[in-house]
Order: sequence, then C-alpha cells, then structure tokens
Amino acid sequence: MAFNLDQFLPYRLSVAAAQVSRRFAGRYAAEAGLTVPEWRVLAHLYHSGAVSVRDINVRVNLDKSMVSRAASRLQEAGWVRKSENDTDRRLVVLELTAEGRALMTRLTRVAEDFQAELLKELGSDAEGIDRALTKIIAKGGAD
Repeated sequence: MAFNLDQFLPYRLSVAAAQVSRRFAGRYAAEAGLTVPEWRVLAHLYHSGAVSVRDINVRVNLDKSMVSRAASRLQEAGWVRKSENDTDRRLVVLELTAEGRALMTRLTRVAEDFQAELLKELGSDAEGIDRALTKIIAKGGAD
C-alpha cells in the first residue's frame, strides 16, 4: 500500500492549522493592520502581562528574531513598551501600553466572533476536536 499524504494526520493538522490561521489573520489585519507575529505578541502580552522576549518566543512558537521585530513595530505604533528586566539586564521585557490594551479589547471581540463562527462550522464535531487537540497539546514535544 502506498503512502497517502492526504490521510497522514500530521499533514492534515498542519494544513488545517494554516488555513484557520490565514482566515483569522485576515480579520485582525483588516481591523488593525497586524501581521501574525504582531498578533501573537499582543495576544500573549494581553494574556500574561509584562514578560520577556524569551518567554514570548517559547510561548507563541516564533523565532526570537521574529518576536523582536514584531515588538519593535508594536513599540513604534505605541501599543507596546520595552524595558530592561530588573534582575537580568540582558532580557528585554515587553508590556502593553494603554493603547495596546484598548486595541486588544477590540481584537478580543474579533477573536471571539471568529471562534464562534468556527465552532458553528464544526457543529457537533467541535467538542471531539477540542478534546483531541487538548491531548495533543498536553503531550507536547515528548516522544
């Protein structure tokens, strides 16, 4: 039997994730002109508060250089403030400004609307997909 890429679960998960990500990226790009890395940095800061670039890098699955470039653009736009870590001067700490928090309040509504649309599209399959994704994510990179 030949290998069937279209039935290979890792491939299908990757394709589905990319499609959903592109669809959602169109929403926040239209609302605020953000790129994927910029959205991920903002969303993480909104969720976690002030954190280092290194922490964001690990959490949002982006290269440190991509996080740094996104943070610089967000700082220029007035949505993020950079400062040095009090205990380790090598670490750059990022936090949302008041304008950044206001933007994320707007974008949270966009995200919630998008999620509601996705859940409606998935219908009764949504709960099973959520359970399966939770298992995969919980397993992490362990073999």
